[in-house]
Amino acid sequence: MNITLKRTRAIGEKEAVLYITDKNTPLDSLGLTAEALDFLKKLFEQKQHYVTFNNAGRFVFVAQVEPKEEELYKIKEGFRLIGVKAGKSANGNKIKSLAIQNFSTQDDAALLAAEGMALANYQFLKYKEKPEEEENALTTIKFLQSEVTKKSVDHLQNLVDAVYACRTLVNEPLNFLTAPQISKEFQKMGKKAGFKVTVFDKKRIQKENMNGILAVNLGSPDPPTFTIMEWKPKNAQNKQPIIIVGKGVVFDTGGLSLKPTTNSMDIMKCDMAGGATVGGVLYTVAKNKIPLHVIGLVPATDNRPGQNAYVPGDVIRMRNGLSVEIMNTDAEGRMLLADALNYATKYKPELVIDLATLTGAAMRSIGPHAIALMSKADRETTDALVASGYNTHERLIEFPLWDEYGDMIKSDIADIKNLGGALSGAITAGKFLEHFTDYPWMHLDIAPTAWNFRPDGYRLKNGTGSGVRLLVDFLVNRLK
Repeated sequence: MNITLKRTRAIGEKEAVLYITDKNTPLDSLGLTAEALDFLKKLFEQKQHYVTFNNAGRFVFVAQVEPKEEELYKIKEGFRLIGVKAGKSANGNKIKSLAIQNFSTQDDAALLAAEGMALANYQFLKYKEKPEEEENALTTIKFLQSEVTKKSVDHLQNLVDAVYACRTLVNEPLNFLTAPQISKEFQKMGKKAGFKVTVFDKKRIQKENMNGILAVNLGSPDPPTFTIMEWKPKNAQNKQPIIIVGKGVVFDTGGLSLKPTTNSMDIMKCDMAGGATVGGVLYTVAKNKIPLHVIGLVPATDNRPGQNAYVPGDVIRMRNGLSVEIMNTDAEGRMLLADALNYATKYKPELVIDLATLTGAAMRSIGPHAIALMSKADRETTDALVASGYNTHERLIEFPLWDEYGDMIKSDIADIKNLGGALSGAITAGKFLEHFTDYPWMHLDIAPTAWNFRPDGYRLKNGTGSGVRLLVDFLVNRLK
């Protein structure tokens, strides 16, 4: 269910409204009845900073922000969470349209609240027998034209739509979202947003010697795909493209190294979340006509133990000529990414960023609150991505890529092996990928954040759309 963001000249007398205030806001300016105003002041005095009430037949939500000596990113996230509360209240009261008016000193408070509200309003009801019985009532968020620009509202709308699309792809089951189908979904996104989409079939993948993708695909009844998405506006500010690579394992059984952990296979439809993020980023960049040349690459297959599946001990000659000894067929995502990262060299890129639900080790290291980052880009670029992590509250923790970790993936019979052992698994996976790069590169292991087992604010249960907002913010801030 989509939500629409609109600008309006005035808020209707009976229209539901969220007022964002702070200690300096004259509450008399909210237009409340004397009784409601007295009620509000008493609750604020009692340190209740979010109040919902009926004001002469009109639902009113008032949030008061307390001034604190906090980092800006925490303040911004607070406004998003105010939006989550108001959206929940609106749906609970069957309100279809909610206006936001900002009386606080934070200029972008209304947009931030709308972002949290809209993202929290997402639903995946495709497979419900009677979806209309579960649909959220809220369908429209409004702003006063005097408080926001059309450009900012359009940008947010396109970003929210992209996160929705990303979440939906992650939530789709394998019996719909096969590797060929995910390529079709990217083609639909490209047609809607205006970016070019090219899909390599199995024959073309074979021609390109993408043997990592082909090895993982050996156990599948469905063919692999390799999707290239490209946004190249005439006014692009970069002479060399920025490339975003996403892991597209549409389901991961672990292959013959079947996943040993109890219930660990249950959510493995989310193993293409990196690929879904790439689609979401390209959609937003194209819809918002961001003047950057951006290319997305998504290698896709499922990983199964059937047919002629690859086995531990196999040696695979990769696209760049390196030989890889297979130690575990559940370390398959890096095999796909390696071919895609090597393919990216043909574009002579300015920067390459990959995203993947790559390792359980990343999740065990940092929990669900951050993305694991490894970087071979310059310090300024790396710091810029970290800053975008704070701006969007999709925070990053940087891991090192020291040479000693590379020693852990040396093979006795091949150039490298696809697993480094029980220790430092997220980093050794990054070191594996490094072998296939010869350009500025950053690796994002989104395994900790791509899937939620329970709701967390506007990051709902199941697919979260992790990485879309992060990378869009990074790209926008990269503009000169």
